[in-house]
Amino acid sequence: MKVVVAMDSFKGSVSSLEAGRAVLLGIRRVLPEAEVIVRPMADGGEGTVEALTVGMRGHFEAVEVTGPLGEKVTATYGILGDRQTAIIEISAAAGIFLVKEEERNPMHTTSYGVGELIVHAISKGCRHFIIGLGGSATNDGGIGMLQALGVKFLDAEEKQVCYGAEGLGQIVRIDTTNLLPQLSECTFRVACDVTNPLCGEQGATAVFSPQKGATQQMVTDMEAAMKRYAEMVLQMRPEADAAYPGSGAAGGLGFAFHTFLHGKLESGVQIVLEETGLESYLKDADLVITGEGRLDGQTVMGKAPIGVARLAKKFQKKVIAFAGCITEEAEACLGEGIDAYFCILPRPVTLNKAMRPENAKKNLTRTAQQVMRLLS
Repeated sequence: MKVVVAMDSFKGSVSSLEAGRAVLLGIRRVLPEAEVIVRPMADGGEGTVEALTVGMRGHFEAVEVTGPLGEKVTATYGILGDRQTAIIEISAAAGIFLVKEEERNPMHTTSYGVGELIVHAISKGCRHFIIGLGGSATNDGGIGMLQALGVKFLDAEEKQVCYGAEGLGQIVRIDTTNLLPQLSECTFRVACDVTNPLCGEQGATAVFSPQKGATQQMVTDMEAAMKRYAEMVLQMRPEADAAYPGSGAAGGLGFAFHTFLHGKLESGVQIVLEETGLESYLKDADLVITGEGRLDGQTVMGKAPIGVARLAKKFQKKVIAFAGCITEEAEACLGEGIDAYFCILPRPVTLNKAMRPENAKKNLTRTAQQVMRLLS
């Protein structure tokens, strides 16, 4: 019997591979001769760097970069085993979790450190990038990142504008002459699971900046600055499209990647599925097991377990999902490729106790063991 296990991480508890190995242990207790293949899985958000780097025999790089408030922070990214591919989560350098709640102010927070991570990866020989856009503290349209890559955003005195959305309002001229030349050799696959445009009622500023500390007055000022920025970019690059789905992701970083770096904004889970080559492992599998910490109505909106299930159904494979919590809305998953799902908790416990890594792994192993007893 061949079983492919592709678990997403249980956020705050166990990683993708830890969850997969716990399931493997349960299978082996019942079917010691079974062929069990554990593959890394993620949806482009938190945990993607760890899942892909460890799962694809890569290594981590820790770099001191500019944090969202201009201070120095240590950010970690991954380089895969091919030594050509870098996995970067923008939150490592510009994440909202790096800023104390009382200090959150998108007028000042910058994405500069994201550009520094890209420069470092290029110096290590990387030319293919997978970027996760979630969890930013910024609303600077990506100008911070682009400044680190060599673009000059100049004010009325021909000086570089300041960090953050405040800098957006100061731009008079954009000069791309010194854009890092190696970027012409690079490709960017950008995990972007929101479709918001750069500007407008559904844009980066209106929808996301209040979560990052913006007042209503800041929202008004930043929206005006973002529109001027988009207009200036359009004048120099007629192909620029501020309405392109995902342009408003991560405070406008989606727009910067798409416009200046020719990045492809894609479903995060689709990128992971393709980069890990999961399809080749599913073709001759007898059973596929996936899962995540919480299975709910959001799972069907592009989360990792549904991505795995839909791909498995391309080959008519049975798919089982394990989760720490399952809501009533999770029933929608049964129409999207998952044949059955199981909660791994043996009895009611506190969230803190359920999320302890040793408990989560033990419960995954126990549940997998019982399910395999039934199937065998």
